[in-house]
Amino acid sequence: MTCVYLNGEFLPLAAARISPMDRGFLFGDGVYEVIPVYSRRPFRLAEHLARLQSSLAAIRLANPLTPEAWHAVIERLVAEAEWNNQSILLQVTRGPMAVRNHAFPATITPTVFCLVEPLHTPPAELREKGIAAISAADTRWLRCNIKATSLLANCLLRQMAMDAGCAETLLFRDGILSEGAASNIFVIKSGVLLAPQKNHLMLPGITYDVVLELAAQHGLPTEVRDIADAEVRAADELWMTSSTKEVLPIVELDGRKVGAGGTAGPVFKKMYGWYQDFKRTVMHGDAS
Repeated sequence: MTCVYLNGEFLPLAAARISPMDRGFLFGDGVYEVIPVYSRRPFRLAEHLARLQSSLAAIRLANPLTPEAWHAVIERLVAEAEWNNQSILLQVTRGPMAVRNHAFPATITPTVFCLVEPLHTPPAELREKGIAAISAADTRWLRCNIKATSLLANCLLRQMAMDAGCAETLLFRDGILSEGAASNIFVIKSGVLLAPQKNHLMLPGITYDVVLELAAQHGLPTEVRDIADAEVRAADELWMTSSTKEVLPIVELDGRKVGAGGTAGPVFKKMYGWYQDFKRTVMHGDAS
C-alpha cells in the first residue's frame, strides 16, 4: 500500500482527497519537484528544495513548510516505502477557494502533496541503443523556468513523440534549442559539450547542473550559449537528461541518424560513467 503525505497527514494513497475547488485542480496553480532516491538517499535534496522555493517565489506563494519540515516528511516517506530506489513527487498548490475566480483568494491555505513511486532508471540496453526523438516548435509560455504543475503544453508535445514512436520532442523557439518536452538537451560537436543557457525559456535542471559540473571536473570543453537548429542537426552526439532518466543518448532525430553511427557515442559513454561514479560518491554506497 502506497503511503502519501497530504496537508500534514500520512495516509494511504486511496484515502487522499483534495477539494474540487483547489486552484491546482482548476487552474494548474501550483509547482512541483521530482527527486530521485538511490539506496534510500535522496539525490541533491538541497538543490531540489531550493528550486522548489524558487518556483514558489515566482508564483507568489509562501513556502508552506520549513526546510526542516520538508526533510522530515521526505525522510519518513523514504523510510516507509517498499523500494530502495524511489522517485518522490513534491507538489504545492495555492489551495482551495470558495468561489472560482482567477484572482488569488484573500486567505490562502496551500495544498501540500507528496508521493513516492519506484524509480526505474533506463536499462543498459536502452543506454547502448539510444532513443529516437522528433523536433517541434516550442509553443509553451514564457516562464518555463518555473516548475509549474500546468503542463498541458508539455504533455501535448511529448505525446507528439509517442505518436511518432519516439521517446522525446526537442523544442525550438525562433530557431534556437530550448529543451525537451520533459528533459534538458545537450549537444556534442567536435569534442565540445554545448548546453543551452539558463533563462526563462527552459527549466534549470538539477541533472543539467551535474552534467556541467562533471564536464568541468573532467576537462571536457564546454560552451553554454544559444544553440541553433542547424547545430543540433549537425551534432556528433545528442543527449537528454532528467532526474529520473539521468543521461540518455539521442541517436535519431526526425528520422535521421545523429552523428556517424546512430548509436551511443564515446563522449556520452564517458559522461555516463562519470555520472554513475558521482552518484556512488554522493550516495556513499552502491547506487545501482
